[in-house]
Amino acid sequence: MRIKTGIEGFDEMVQGGLLAERVYVVSGPPGSGKTTFCVQYLAHGAALGEVGLYVTLLESPQNIIDDMSNYSMNVLTLIKMRKLLFADLGPRMEYGYMDEMNEYITPEYEVATSASEREAPSPSIVFKEIAAYVAEYNVKRLVIDSVSAIRFTTRDMSLQEKEMSRFIRNLKKLGCTTILISEMTDPSAYSTEQFAAHGVIFMHNFLYDKTMTRALQVIKMRGTKHDCNMRDVNFNDQGLQIRGLLE
Repeated sequence: MRIKTGIEGFDEMVQGGLLAERVYVVSGPPGSGKTTFCVQYLAHGAALGEVGLYVTLLESPQNIIDDMSNYSMNVLTLIKMRKLLFADLGPRMEYGYMDEMNEYITPEYEVATSASEREAPSPSIVFKEIAAYVAEYNVKRLVIDSVSAIRFTTRDMSLQEKEMSRFIRNLKKLGCTTILISEMTDPSAYSTEQFAAHGVIFMHNFLYDKTMTRALQVIKMRGTKHDCNMRDVNFNDQGLQIRGLLE
């Protein structure tokens, strides 16, 4: 079964959409369109009746909602309909100290506070919180922003890789079609989540012919025919639009 992203020009690149109930990674530098890609994916599903959950570990949900409301995705309407959910599972940090965590926006679009944690969220804590949302609201589409915030909760690289692999294996069991956002800037420097995920999409933002250019590239997509060429990315009222090959 193929899950349509609703992103114009993208589904055609991957045989009609993403394979259901798999885990994908969207990587790229700041300003490349990762957040827009993921919210557009969730909003499209929500409009079709599939509940979507955006989990943030770094940015405030309110900021994301405000920014995405500039597009015609009907974000606020979908939130009020309980089809689009935002959850903040990251810690509040002030001058290097971790404060109480877990402020989230409820489906009623009200701010509430859940149990606090004295340190940055570990993969197991994040997974348990997500699993509870998935079970309660029958979530079908899931975005986690960003996986980098989980990876660096421990300084031991071997433990980071082990925990990330375990985290992704458990995500695959939730029954959601999941996208992990990764703050990578070098598409040739592969990370644990990219090897473990079913697909890797890289969003580019670079200087090209004296102009800042955004592009999308499918690096990996298991079970799907695709090419690895860069495609031009345009922003319009609906969000992202994937156009022709970047010449």
